[in-house]
Amino acid sequence: MRFFKRISLDQKGAVYLHSTPHQNKTQLHSHLKPRKSNQTCKGVLISNSSGKSLSSLRRLLRKSPSSIDSYSVMYVIKYCSQNSCSAEGKQTHALVLKFGFDPIIFLQTALIRMYSSIGNPVDAHKMFDEIPFKNSIAWTALMSAYIHNQNPKMGLRLFKRMQMGHVKLDGITLTVALSACADLGALEMGQWIHFYILHEKQLTVDLSMSNALIDMYAKCGKIRIARRLYDNAIEKDLTTWTCMIVGHALHGQAKEALKLFTQMKETKNNSLILPNDVTFLGVLMACSHGGMVEEGKKQFRCMIRDYKLKPSISHYGCMVDLFCRAGLLEEACGFILGMKVPQNMVVWRTLLAACGLHGNFELGIKVRRKLMDFEANNDGDQVIMSNIYASNGMWNEKIMVRNRIKKRRDPGCSSIEVGSEINEFVSADNDHVQKNEIYEILQSLIKNIKSYGYED
Repeated sequence: MRFFKRISLDQKGAVYLHSTPHQNKTQLHSHLKPRKSNQTCKGVLISNSSGKSLSSLRRLLRKSPSSIDSYSVMYVIKYCSQNSCSAEGKQTHALVLKFGFDPIIFLQTALIRMYSSIGNPVDAHKMFDEIPFKNSIAWTALMSAYIHNQNPKMGLRLFKRMQMGHVKLDGITLTVALSACADLGALEMGQWIHFYILHEKQLTVDLSMSNALIDMYAKCGKIRIARRLYDNAIEKDLTTWTCMIVGHALHGQAKEALKLFTQMKETKNNSLILPNDVTFLGVLMACSHGGMVEEGKKQFRCMIRDYKLKPSISHYGCMVDLFCRAGLLEEACGFILGMKVPQNMVVWRTLLAACGLHGNFELGIKVRRKLMDFEANNDGDQVIMSNIYASNGMWNEKIMVRNRIKKRRDPGCSSIEVGSEINEFVSADNDHVQKNEIYEILQSLIKNIKSYGYED
């Protein structure tokens, strides 16, 4: 924890921490038994009372500092993680250092999770690096930190480092790794994990792992395998149903997704399974991909009226996509203007793309003006506008737009999984370690293509 040197304990500046005193093992072990003074901190954590965990700890600091132990601090770290309290979380980290609790592994792991919850995987990694003897829980916490903060590629790199370091892979670690594979579309690695699970006798496939496997196969293009795992699952919860509904929706299998949704609502095992916002996201995606406009409208109303769910920007985006795919551009525009959440670039850009597809010049110009309020010179928007100009025979305008794009456009990026490694490429890439071999094969392919009569 050397990276964490100094921080104020409270906003009034009453207490400052300047050093990291160390305690011997006897002292450290004395903190492992919870004291009665911790019950207040624990109680407010369970009740999720805003700010009370921190207030309780501050009172203990003022009245009886000796009563604070690692459990007291743990409750506050958990509160900060649950509520994404950045400043308070860092102040609590300073408290860990002041009281010499930094060698305690469960506090170290909790701090990794706390930094993840506030969107700071860099400090989470620094915290991880300070742990001298890392167990699988610490590794998994850091993997989750990167995946939670939209960097699944780094999450998988850590998983491979665990393998190379012969760290024991438990069920939670494998479940987290599967979620990274799902995000990246890393099928080969996902299949390796599935094989490992099946052949490791000490592992038990619990509900979370089963759901992760279904989700991974569905998002990696293997919808039949996902459905087979789903059908064979002994236990199903809301996540299981939702993963499969979303999977069918992603593959354009609208009827299967809606049929499954109906079955879910009719299922009455131990308790009734009620759809959540993610379930409805899958349902609306299915309606969009299946061109089911009226069904989509019905499900959107049902979500609000029957299940009292508040639509997010993602749900509104699905509805806009539904209208656009059906060619109902004016209705899509009216829907965006009537949204009860702030409009964003995604919904307007969806409509602009539809205007380009249908050659709707007048609406396209209006939508482009709306997008200018968010981002003045987006190359993707310019490309769509050039296509709209072309479809309406406005060739001079198209050429002008294309020339502007060429002057400033950054190359796009593509990625592919080869041998369980994710490789990224950009146009005219000279940084890849195997660039010579890649360009040699590319030239050979071009030569073969030209031999069959195809030209540039």
